[in-house]
Amino acid sequence: MDAALPLTASARAAIARGEAEFQAARRQRRQATLAYGALLLACLLVAAWMAEMTPGALAEGLPRIGEYFWRILPTLRWEVLFADWETEGSLAGWFYRLDKWAWLIFETSQMALLGTVLGTLIAFALSFVAARNLAPSRWAFHLARRLLEFCRTVPEIVFALIFVWAFGIGPMAGILAIIIHTAGANGKLFAEVVENAETSAMEGVRAAGGNWFHRVRFGVLPQVAPNFLSYALLRFEINVRGASVLGFVGAGGIGEELYHVISFNYYEEISAIIVLIILSVAAIDMVSETLRRHLATGAARG
Repeated sequence: MDAALPLTASARAAIARGEAEFQAARRQRRQATLAYGALLLACLLVAAWMAEMTPGALAEGLPRIGEYFWRILPTLRWEVLFADWETEGSLAGWFYRLDKWAWLIFETSQMALLGTVLGTLIAFALSFVAARNLAPSRWAFHLARRLLEFCRTVPEIVFALIFVWAFGIGPMAGILAIIIHTAGANGKLFAEVVENAETSAMEGVRAAGGNWFHRVRFGVLPQVAPNFLSYALLRFEINVRGASVLGFVGAGGIGEELYHVISFNYYEEISAIIVLIILSVAAIDMVSETLRRHLATGAARG
């Protein structure tokens, strides 16, 4: 076997320069990482200071959280837990207004469903205009983007307060607030999906003489429809939780009842309603997850 040829002086110099450049770039990246880390830490400390989030405050408040949850739990004694509804601390007494609460939770889910469907339809219509690769014109793109930003930036509860003032207390205010926020949130996600779509199909439709609507219908929509539906299902889960909070300002649903029992410190009623909300959201999450999984499997096979 031939021995390796000795390196020339110029080769050794080139290797040394390459090693020096690599080490210099490595040191520069390390310094940049440390600098950004220090900046992030400083920002977090400033934010904690401004929010008055101190170790002393946390140490003082955390035990009180445990005390609150201890108060809202039912009595964990067998002879009390399964007694009749007149016995304080029993499950029957815990859920003594189950019929009313179940109806209010159903109302909340219907608010979320209607708001999600209508808001998603608006997002669907605006997403193609708000996508950079499909916007009919520059001003239409910026107008659609700014509108979507406004819809999702203003909190739902602010919209709900406005609509409660305009339409009165009831589910309509909550539904309208969910519609606007859903349109803004889903519109942004849909537009980003459209921007990431393959351009070959769009160019093929354009080459065949198709107009803007033809490109959307035949070149983009078949690609993005599964992602659109997945985001819509996710938004529905989020809106169920959001609709429960909107009732605090009179926008209908279980939130109004929850605000009432919290105001009067009805601990058992608080815990019962929270359990029902958790169970309802968990059921919706499982159904939505199943639908998304089947959808993703179908898209992969297609």
